[in-house]
Formats: sequence, C-alpha cells, structure tokens
Amino acid sequence: MNVSAWSIRNPIPAVMLFVLLTFGGLLSFNAMKVQNFPDIDLPTVTVSVSLPGAAPSQLETDVARKLENSIATVQGLKHITTKVQDGAATLIVEFRLEKPVQEAVDDVRSAVQRVRADLPADVRDPVVTKLDFAAQPVLAFTIASSQMDGEALSWFVDNDITKKLLALPGVGAVNRVGGVTRQVHVDLDPARLQALGASAGDISRQLRQVQTESAGGRFDLGGSEQPVRTMATVQSADQLADMQIALSDGRRIRLDQVARISDTIAEPRAAALLNGKPVVGFEVARSRGASEVEVGHAVQKALADMRAQRPDIELTEAFNFVDPVEEEYNGSLHLLYEGAILAVIVVWLFLRDWRATFVSAVALPMSVIPAFIGMHLLGFSVNVISLLALSLVVGILVDDAIVEVENIVRHLRMGKTPYQAAMEAADEIGLAVIATTFTLIAVFLPTAFMSGVAGKFFKQFGWTASLAVFASLVVARVLTPMMAAYILKPIVTQETEPGWLRWYMRAVTWSTHNRFKTMVLATLFFFGSLAMIPLLKTGFIPPDDNSQTQVYLSLAPGSTLAQTTAASEETRRRVMQIPHVKSVYTTVAGGSAGGDPFANFGTPETRKATLTIKLDPRATGRASR
Repeated sequence: MNVSAWSIRNPIPAVMLFVLLTFGGLLSFNAMKVQNFPDIDLPTVTVSVSLPGAAPSQLETDVARKLENSIATVQGLKHITTKVQDGAATLIVEFRLEKPVQEAVDDVRSAVQRVRADLPADVRDPVVTKLDFAAQPVLAFTIASSQMDGEALSWFVDNDITKKLLALPGVGAVNRVGGVTRQVHVDLDPARLQALGASAGDISRQLRQVQTESAGGRFDLGGSEQPVRTMATVQSADQLADMQIALSDGRRIRLDQVARISDTIAEPRAAALLNGKPVVGFEVARSRGASEVEVGHAVQKALADMRAQRPDIELTEAFNFVDPVEEEYNGSLHLLYEGAILAVIVVWLFLRDWRATFVSAVALPMSVIPAFIGMHLLGFSVNVISLLALSLVVGILVDDAIVEVENIVRHLRMGKTPYQAAMEAADEIGLAVIATTFTLIAVFLPTAFMSGVAGKFFKQFGWTASLAVFASLVVARVLTPMMAAYILKPIVTQETEPGWLRWYMRAVTWSTHNRFKTMVLATLFFFGSLAMIPLLKTGFIPPDDNSQTQVYLSLAPGSTLAQTTAASEETRRRVMQIPHVKSVYTTVAGGSAGGDPFANFGTPETRKATLTIKLDPRATGRASR
C-alpha cells in the first residue's frame, strides 16, 4: 500500500495521527527527568564488614582473606579490591559488564553467607550493596544559629532537617558532616574496682542491659487488649550514676561509687569548615531515577520555608551541583532551537518559497516531539547524552522532507497541479527516502549496543537518534506529501537561480571539467585530516567550565584529624589567594562531594579531606589554577 497516496486522499486521519503523536510526545517530555548523565548500572558490589577494636592485620587474616577466597569462586568476577583499616574492612567486587547487576549482588551475598560461620563471632553482619553512582551529593549547606550550640545544631540537622528533606520526592539521603554527637562517658576508677573485687568486664556486662526495651506480650484490661513491655532505660546521666551494680560476692553498689559519669560529647572523628571556620554541614543526595533539577528546587524551597519558621538559623550554600545541570539543560535546548531555526533559514534560501519552506520546516518538531514517546517508554531521561543526539540529528530530520518537497516542486514545474505532483513525486521518491533513513538508523543504532562503560552511556544516544530519524521518515512519507498537495501552489512562471549561487555553480563546473585535479585535492584533504588526529586531545568527556572545583588531600596513614585539618587549612589559605575564589568548603573524614564513589564506602578516614572551591561566575572572568 502506498502510504503517501493514502495520506493525500485522507488528510484528516494523517493530521489527527500527528496531533496525537505531538500530544503524547509533550506529555512524555514533561514526565522525563532532567539529569546530568543517565543513571547507569555497573556490576560492582561492595561488602562492608565491621569489627570494632580489631587491628588491620587481624581483619586481613580473619575476615578479608576468607571473604576474598569465597567471592573469588563467583562466575564473571573481574577484580577484588580490599581496603582494611582499624575496625573495618571494605571489599569492592567488580564483575564483567555482561554480568547482570542483581545477579552479581545475589552471588556475592551467597558467597559471604557461605563463610559467615567461619568469621569471628563478634563480627557484625557484613553489608552487601551495589555501587550506586546516583547516590553522590548534589547539594551541601552549612548551618549556624545564635541560639544553639554545636550539639544542638547537630541534633537539629539529624532530626528536623533530615526528616523534612527526606519527605521530599527524589531526595535519597541527607548526611551530616562535622558537628558533634552527645555521649555519656563512664570513666572507671581502677583503685576502687580493685578494692571491691570487681572488674571492668562486670561493669560492662551490666551496662549493656541499660537502654533496652523489649516486647513482653499482652494482657486483657477492662475488656481490651494492652501490650506489655519490658523497660530498662535511664533518662539522664544522673539516673545512670544511681544505677545499682551487683558484685560477684552479692553486694550492690552505685555506679558513681566506682566511676565518674559525665554527660558530654563524643570525640570528633570528622570536621567541616567554611572559609576556615568550623561549621555543621549536611549533604543532600538524590535517589536513583530522580531529577537533579527537581530535587534542587524542592530542597531550596523547603529550606526557605525553614528559614522563615526559624529566623535564628543561618543556612549557607557550600556547593551546588544542580545549577550546572540546569545551565547545561537550558543551554542545550537553546542550541537545539537555534539549530532548528538555522536549518529552516537554509531551507528557505535554497527553496525560495515560503510555502515549501513551511512544509519542510514542519518536519523538525514533528520528528523531535514524537521521539520523546519512545524515549520515555525506554526509561530514558533528558540528559547530556540524549540532548547531544537530538542536537546532532536536528539537521538530518528535515532531509527527507526536503527531498520530498524538492521532487514535488520539480513535478510542479512540469505544469502539474499540486495534488497530482504530490501523488506522483511521493511515489517516485519513496524508496530513496526509505533507504536514506534506514541507512542513518544503521549508523546510529549500533552505538546503543557498544560494549564497555561507554556503551552504558551511549545506549541512550543511539536509540534517541534512531527514534528521531525514524519519526522523520514517518513525517516525510505521511505528513509532507499531504501538506504539499494542499498548501503548495502551481508554478506558472519560469524560475531562475539566484545570483549568490553563481560562485557555487562555477566551482561545480570547474570540478566536473577537472576531475583528476579534484580527485587529487580530495585525497590530499583526506590524508591531511587523518594527519591531524594525533594532535587532538583524547578523553571520554570534555573538560567542563563550571564555577566550582574540588581539591583532594590524602595524608600518610595514621594521620590524626588535627593534622589533616591543619594541612587542609594551609591548602585553603593558598587557594584563597587566587583571584575569583569566593569560598572554600572543607570536609575532613566525611562528605563525599565530587569524590571517588569507590572511596566513599567503609569507615571514613581521618587522613583524607576534600576542599570544594566556589568561583566567580564565568561571566566575571576565569580563576587562575
């Protein structure tokens, strides 16, 4: 069946088809999430094991080696990387890319369970998780208050802010950086313990029973059921001091008789500083599949409401990875619009007929918008890769329509009516248009099946370009001939070439009369282009030019928190001397902004620090690096 002839004879169904496709495409576009890069799944699994107080040598022998030997038998394994430190061990298990992620997680979990009984009895249950690149923070803030100290601010972040932000759609995690944690110290007096014949172990065993609450069944009271609970809790350090301790000889003493109890804060194991001043910070990460832009706007609005409710708190933005994503998204759309407008202008310059130009130009939106339906059904997002594909094919989408219109115009110059010219020209050129389109699909679609990490990204590139090109074929075979039949007018005057095309025609004439010279010049140009390839820089992603950057510090193993903080402060002072640096947000032994996702598992190390540097906007100049 000739689809073009059917469309010309039945214009209303053709118009309604593209009305529905446009409506569905717009709905799909609004439903798609805006992200920097597409969410990808890599078959990489982490195993975290904790044994408080154990030395690295003990963990390596008793825990890490047993886990490695068991996991090494899993099929498809590529690498195992183990990081052992005081009290914790982290194994990063990398599989070949062909391995399904969930299967990799299940295999590793089964391997861990096989040796669970061989691990030390006091080892906490190993935690098996898959690597999630989407869990990287996108926003960070610092908080200060004139009415709360460090402990109260820390609790305010852990309780109020965390609860409020986690209730927002798309927010996956809120992590506090810096601050302090309340802790009750029980400092035993060795002399008194010895005099009473008690040991620290006896005291410790009885203290473990404090702050416990367990279910005790139920009973009937007044015709209704009521739960029964067994409670052994204390509400304050004073109540803990009055706690009765049973000695081995039957005597009972108060805890404050053999120990000094103090309600204080835990020893800091992490720090956060903004421009050198200690602060309490928190980082916000999005959940998988969520939009960075939507999460950023929702978080900013929630924090603005919190500022209005609590005028005493002061929230400062430490870093923002949402604005660059939004800028790239808006910039890509603007370039897409500009490319479409330029394509229409070029078509008008050559066709020199506003009716023919309009018929050709309709192919652009009618090809791009329906492509969003397929992208949404495939689970794609609006990101750098998918927008790159649309920007690349925006000039190609109008090609099929131009071929159709140009052939119809050729038949119009023969004296035919637009209806007759559209019927005959569309049937004449149809096979060539179909062959051209599927040739382009054969070029773009294989990129969606590339191997390696690049293939994970370019899956969306190949499918997006192919969907848009296929949509342009449907437009060229269904909509363009129908519009040409009812919009174009008969040509009654002889048409001449414009004067600005004379230079081009002279070049074409010279090339056809000097075929050997043309071939030599083309060959030299080809090999000259190949010779330029080694001069080009290589890389998977071009360097960005955002108004923020990161500096990472790693001191020698065993460095204390104070030493790392001092080194990071010296680095900050040097960085602040560079022009256009606005602020420096420093995190020591905590925070994961812009860091290596492989390094953020396990217990944070006090020897590592990250400096997030905010620069002036690009419009005001570039910072010297």
